[in-house]
Amino acid sequence: MSQLNLKSIKNQAEKEIKKTENLTELEGIFKKYLGKTGVITQVLRSLEKLSKEKKAKIGKEANELKKFLKLLFEQKTQAFKEKVKKETEESEWLDVTLPGKKPVFGHLHPLTLARRRMEEIFQSMGFSIVEGPEMETEWYNFDALNIPKNHPARDIWDTFYLKTELSRSENEGEDEATASSPTELSRSENEGEDEATASSPTELPKEAKVKMKTKFSSPGGLLLRTHTSPMQVRYMEKNQPPLRIIVPGNVFRHEATDYRHEFQLFQVEGLMVDREISVPSFKAIIGEFFRRFFKKEVEFRLKPDFFPFTEPSFDISMTCLVCAGKGCSACKNTGWMEVAGAGMVHPNVFKNSGLNPKEWRGWAFGFGLDRLAMMKYKINDIRLLRSGDLRFLHQF
Repeated sequence: MSQLNLKSIKNQAEKEIKKTENLTELEGIFKKYLGKTGVITQVLRSLEKLSKEKKAKIGKEANELKKFLKLLFEQKTQAFKEKVKKETEESEWLDVTLPGKKPVFGHLHPLTLARRRMEEIFQSMGFSIVEGPEMETEWYNFDALNIPKNHPARDIWDTFYLKTELSRSENEGEDEATASSPTELSRSENEGEDEATASSPTELPKEAKVKMKTKFSSPGGLLLRTHTSPMQVRYMEKNQPPLRIIVPGNVFRHEATDYRHEFQLFQVEGLMVDREISVPSFKAIIGEFFRRFFKKEVEFRLKPDFFPFTEPSFDISMTCLVCAGKGCSACKNTGWMEVAGAGMVHPNVFKNSGLNPKEWRGWAFGFGLDRLAMMKYKINDIRLLRSGDLRFLHQF
């Protein structure tokens, strides 16, 4: 191996290293010259065949060339790494001083906001929150509340009635004795109630179509409750006065929808029973509720009305906050918005609940939460609340 050959190898290696454009190509050139089977490695292995003098001279030159190429490779490698780092920083550079992107979160529906606030206020005044079934019996929805058979509210055009049926063939897996016997009617619908508390069995109408396994309180079957007042009787049957409760929940009425009415609405029932209860105490509670709910003094009035389950009865109207009492479409240009029906609990309701009306007195109310939300958020069309229109809902 002559000195000329080593010089030629050096020049060739330098040219190839300079031409490389990335680390992968450089790695390939490194293996070609300094790898286990590389050119320089082969030169060093061939020295054993040379004389002592040539071996020392060429060996020295080969080792110097090896060191030179290693240094050249290291410099080129470092240059490539710095280039890659700079490109990465430029492409992935982040200005930490810029404001971040705010994530989009969901938010509570205006009816939910109104309900939570209402519950919070009444709980602070000693009221308990209870819930009842949306699928109700005629007994609790009408009879127990002193609503006679011929009352217009019981007409099919105002109430959604459910037809029901139990049969062995339609209730798969049902116990044979239960399937073949007529459905029993009970004043109480507590699931799993002992059979001893059920009243006498009565067969359901032949035209019944809807399948379900339950007990009924009247031969008329079930219906979607038209108000939350049935919970007055349900609660008083099992709880001894004095008591204070509110009952929030959906109610359903078979009526046309417009800017003031919906076939489904959210109602909050209130009931307070004690030995010394009067209308003034009711007025004080409602006045305090309005002050806290609307965060200001609100003018309201009690106007005589009629409800079969209260005596005396009155509706609660408040100054329309949409128009500030000046008159608008929401309040029928009267300046007043009716938000609840109320009154002193009728003696017959106490009797149907198993209480003596001579010992106990009470008042009850039924607030339309939808209308309270309309007043609180100045909404002039009740249909917007259940429209699902995001343009409307994003405002809350």
